[in-house]
Order: sequence, then C-alpha cells, then structure tokens
Amino acid sequence: MSDNKKELKIIQTSDKSFSVYDKILDETYHSIHGALQESMHVYIDNGMRLIVCKDISILEVGLGTGLNASLSILNAESHNLNVNYHAVEAYPLDSLFIDEVSLGYPDKIKIWMQQIGRLPFDKIQYINNNFSLTKHLIELQTFNTLLKYDLIYYDAFAPNKQPEMWTYEILSKIAGFLKPGGLITTYCAKGEVKRNLIKAGLLIDIKKGPPGKREMVVAIKPL
Repeated sequence: MSDNKKELKIIQTSDKSFSVYDKILDETYHSIHGALQESMHVYIDNGMRLIVCKDISILEVGLGTGLNASLSILNAESHNLNVNYHAVEAYPLDSLFIDEVSLGYPDKIKIWMQQIGRLPFDKIQYINNNFSLTKHLIELQTFNTLLKYDLIYYDAFAPNKQPEMWTYEILSKIAGFLKPGGLITTYCAKGEVKRNLIKAGLLIDIKKGPPGKREMVVAIKPL
C-alpha cells in the first residue's frame, strides 16, 4: 500500500518472477506460487481473452507493479486489439522500485512495467497506436466515470487485508461501470465476495484458479 521501501520487500515467487511483499499488511502483491502465472491466468486467459470484440475498454483496480497492464499490452499487440485502459491506484509504487521488480520478468514485460511506472497520473498516454493508458491517482471509493468497460480487473488486496474493497457497496459500484455483457475477473473466490457480486446483479462463473488457488471468479453483467 505504501511506496516506503522500508515497508516493502521484493520477493521471488515459485515461477521465478518477482512480486512485492508489504510488511505492514503481511500481504504480497501477487501470488507467491507464481506472480506471472497468476496474472496470465486470472487477467489475460480468463479476462482479456474472453472479450470477443477488437475494441476493448479495460478498468484495472489496483495497478500495483504494472504487471497486469504490461501483459495486456502484449496480448493486444499479438491479437491486433485496440485497447482503452484505465487503472485506479491510490498508493503508487515508486518508479525506481518498480524498475527493481521488473528485473524478474522477460525483457518485453520488463520494458512495459518500467514505462508504465513512469507515466504521469490523470493524463491519457498512448503506449502505441492501438493502446491508450490512463492512470488515476485516487481511491476506488471516490473514483467515478461516465465510461463503461468491457472488462474490469479486480486486483485489490485480499478481503482479510482490505475488507473495504470487497463490500456489496463497492462491488455494486464497479458493476455499474460495466457494459452489458461485460466481465469482472478476480483471483478471489471467497463465499462472501461471490454473494456480494450476485447481489450486485452479476452472474458468477467459477473458474479453476491459478497455481496455489483452487478457484477464481469471473462475474458477468447480464445483457
């Protein structure tokens, strides 16, 4: 949550990619069982690749190290997609710290993580001709937009660490940001979270989880 390096530690996960351990929260930014594998499985394979249109709008809740955004850029490039990407982050990491984290990734991912870490907030940036990215320095509770998204990456810290991010009220709010047929994808499959998503009017699709987790959730806004 904090960019104070005394509170943060870079760790190597089981797939050799790097993550960040927050000593105050006693929580990691990505799975210790494989940060790269988790992001690919949850946000790309069971998120971005489920959207069938070529023009995609994405909202990420919890930009963190920029890993999910970097993987989205690579996926967009490989599938010739046009992406309008927004990311909400209330507690950004220092760009030099992200540089260190990025060393645990293949070169293409590393380059994008470093570039994203240096982008200014609250200003649209064009990564290339087909991918725009806007970083919002704001808490989700006070974030509002008239945009509607095809896909939301919900990558907040776990409910036992950040319970305010998993309430019915906040999940109902982000459900309101979805287009009909839009998706929310998240690593979290706790019963209360699933019930709150259903209460917010979404349909739940339980998927096999990434390494180290039995399940994950994709929530769909009915047409």
